[in-house]
Amino acid sequence: MIRFLYTSALVSAVAFSLSGCASYYTHYAMFPAENSAGEQRKVRLHWQSAEYPAWWPVSNKATTIKLETQCSDRVWRISDSTHDSFGNCASGPAACGGTGLDVAADSGREATERDACLVIPAAGAGNRVADLGGQFDLLVSCRPARAEISQGGETVNMDYLRASPVAYTVYARKVPRGSLAARLPEFEQAPCRD
Repeated sequence: MIRFLYTSALVSAVAFSLSGCASYYTHYAMFPAENSAGEQRKVRLHWQSAEYPAWWPVSNKATTIKLETQCSDRVWRISDSTHDSFGNCASGPAACGGTGLDVAADSGREATERDACLVIPAAGAGNRVADLGGQFDLLVSCRPARAEISQGGETVNMDYLRASPVAYTVYARKVPRGSLAARLPEFEQAPCRD
């Protein structure tokens, strides 16, 4: 009986100590760019990650990347095959088009859920959000079907980062989650009122 209690206590202690093996981070980037209407806006990307030691049997994990454009209500979620929301429109991290919301920039045809509007090519060895470093490329190949829509009697901006055949280079910061440095940069509202 003593041996059983000792073994149970040892297993519990090891499990408790190993549960805190991950290091948690916030990643974010903000850069200036034009939206599809040619207006200068800020674009913000951010996500969270959990990183495990190399000896740990679990691989690193990350949330989807949230991409927002200043003055716009349109929010993109860039996901990969490890996320439930993965749209399967690309082999790596991507955000798929929305029927009625997006247009393929090169052809002008309506984008569907099978079209990758935002893609992060060659994200890393595993081609996942969790494998991203501090610098990566972002390809934008769609534009909004309508930059503004009427919703509840109000005009809502749905514009976003301008499509380009040349990838945007994103420089992301990685900071410990919960630290003062993990606070996301905020959008200025003055340009949205002009």
